[in-house]
Amino acid sequence: MLTAITRAFRTPDLRKKLLFTLGIIALFRLGSVLPTPGVHAENVRRCLEQAQAGDAGNIYGMVQLFSGGALLKLSVFALGIMPYITASIILQLLVVVIPRLEALKKEGQAGTSKITQYTRYLTIGLAVLQSTAFVALARSGQLFQGCSEPVLLNDDVFTVVTMVITMTAGTAVIMWLGELITDRGVGNGMSILIFTQVIAVFPSELMNIFRRNAFTFAIVMVVGIFMIAAVVFVEQAQRRIPVQYAKRMVGRRMYGGTSTYIPLKVNQAGIIPVIFASSLLYLPQLVTTLFATQTQQNVVIQWISQHLVTGDTPVYMATFFVLIIFFTYFYVSITFNPPEVADNMKKYGGFIPGIRPGRPTAEYLNYVLTRLTAPGALYLGLISMVPIVALAVAGASQNFPFGGTSILIMVGVGLDTVKQIESQLQQRNYEGFLK
Repeated sequence: MLTAITRAFRTPDLRKKLLFTLGIIALFRLGSVLPTPGVHAENVRRCLEQAQAGDAGNIYGMVQLFSGGALLKLSVFALGIMPYITASIILQLLVVVIPRLEALKKEGQAGTSKITQYTRYLTIGLAVLQSTAFVALARSGQLFQGCSEPVLLNDDVFTVVTMVITMTAGTAVIMWLGELITDRGVGNGMSILIFTQVIAVFPSELMNIFRRNAFTFAIVMVVGIFMIAAVVFVEQAQRRIPVQYAKRMVGRRMYGGTSTYIPLKVNQAGIIPVIFASSLLYLPQLVTTLFATQTQQNVVIQWISQHLVTGDTPVYMATFFVLIIFFTYFYVSITFNPPEVADNMKKYGGFIPGIRPGRPTAEYLNYVLTRLTAPGALYLGLISMVPIVALAVAGASQNFPFGGTSILIMVGVGLDTVKQIESQLQQRNYEGFLK
């Protein structure tokens, strides 16, 4: 990886792309620490220091992860990339449900551009809702538990509206920066920004662990290296189904007669099941927060607050693990359609050796995919359970730095970016038959 990056900096056009990407990342991090107008920065810093040990269980923990710590600072880019991720997931699900969106997806580049435009509109709408919710929490003093100092300079309507508009505009700027990286930089822009937000909180979390106990820090580093190696191994693993294309005459030319394969990854769903399961498990925390003011709670609310709010209970762990497995199968079933793949292969004269084209091919692909998803779902569940088990065993109240979500994002984006750099280097230095 380091060799590819070194060679990329020696290539003039790739060096410009890398420097442009680094410049966008620096601008992105600047917006993450720039306070929103109307925020009392000194009080926010004090409240953040008080709440730093207990922010892992808040209902906005996933947004805090994808904001790189900017959410609790109430910065311009406080919402981070989370509204865009949520909008993208919703559009992917709606493509399967709504025939109009499915037809747009089949139209090619024009349909994809239209769906991307819908994603942008939905992102802005979600940003307005989320920014309004967080500003309301900051105005009422519930954003930082146990901190009585006001975090806003004024709590009038004008200040609240200004903060909501600023955070929403920050989300729009983040989308624009991501598209700039995709067009003029290296790698997928949104993935690069997510990667930047996740690794931004790593140094502070590791330093906090080192200050508490050096031996615990050493154990955490060993576990983190082992997890990174395991994630790299599984993310690169795939089942290659051979496909052959028969020869056919088109005019005076012969086409086909080639052999290729369909790569089915072990982790076909990526990180989406973890996000789904984590978001769904924030609902019990939201319910208990809404009913916390009642003097006499019913039995259901008490049971939820005891078993489904904190991550150190067996019920929470089992529910989280089962939800990840369920969403893994669910997401793979809606993103990979064996009958459609079989029909496309049959249309262009392709077939799997030993399997008849058409319905038998679809059944075979479904058979392989179902059994391949099982180890992928278990892998996602185990990786995601590591930080929860670490918090339960160690009794810590802060986020485990090598969490399942952060590790999957870092390794996945890192591998994809390095592959794109290597492919561009190969295009510029390909010798072919000249050597």
